[in-house]
Amino acid sequence: MINWNIIADSISVATQSLFSIARATPVSGGYTNLAWHLAGYSDSKSKEGGAHYFVKLNSAEKAAMFAAEAAGLTALAATRTVHVPRVITLGEAGQHAFLVLEYFELCCNGNNQLLGSQLAALHRVQTAQFGWERDNTLSLTPQHNTWSPDWLSFWRDQRLGFQLELAAHNGYTGKVQQLGDKVMQALPDLFAGYYPAASLLHGDLWAGNYAFLADGSPVMFDPAPYYGDREADIAMTELFGGFDPEFYAAYHAAFPLDAGYARRKNLYNLYHVLNHCNLVGSSYLHQAEGIMQALLDEVRQDFR
Repeated sequence: MINWNIIADSISVATQSLFSIARATPVSGGYTNLAWHLAGYSDSKSKEGGAHYFVKLNSAEKAAMFAAEAAGLTALAATRTVHVPRVITLGEAGQHAFLVLEYFELCCNGNNQLLGSQLAALHRVQTAQFGWERDNTLSLTPQHNTWSPDWLSFWRDQRLGFQLELAAHNGYTGKVQQLGDKVMQALPDLFAGYYPAASLLHGDLWAGNYAFLADGSPVMFDPAPYYGDREADIAMTELFGGFDPEFYAAYHAAFPLDAGYARRKNLYNLYHVLNHCNLVGSSYLHQAEGIMQALLDEVRQDFR
């Protein structure tokens, strides 16, 4: 049973305007959280216009996950480069943790060039080390972000190595671990001569985590941000179907990628494929093994 009164009260306190719920409508599309569209009335808005909010719900034990997501959205918004939902409030209501966000009416088509140039601008927000101010989650998987001055060790220990350990814990042993060990050993060769800057990343940028508003302007959501190699963001845009060609043209025009990206994108996407294996099941296992074998074959070719 959802305690909507606590959520409405939290919205009222956050907005300093009494909010009354008229309608709560479930929203489909995600599998990590329950999502709702709240429509109601606020004493700062006319009854004709009403007030609308997007609410995410999960079990109360996931409150820290929502706190990290709220911090991520706030950090991305502060760069004034990409458009993300504004955080309204968050907290716990009985057995549920909740996160209340700005509500958007979303469209499928819009300005892909602007999306590419805005992401390039986000990636130009850089810092001295790799990581982030706090740990967060990639979907439901913990994502560790301890600061590191070295990208190779950050990726090895806190990204690829962590997923391989989680896979072993989940019973995925044998070939995937053997190949994983070899890829971990080959990382110096895969990163040879490449020293990326620590760019602020969306962190989970697949086609389901962006859309467009009615005016065609892009909006991003569901981030898992950290400071890392910007190629990791671009790689994920290619993983599940890819983005519009105009997006890539605009991004490359604003912030060209290094020539070695074509190889490293498979390494970066291995992280997400292993995560899907750990979350969804063995249907992603052969894909992960195939990516690892291809990476090892490329390294061997370099020494022929």
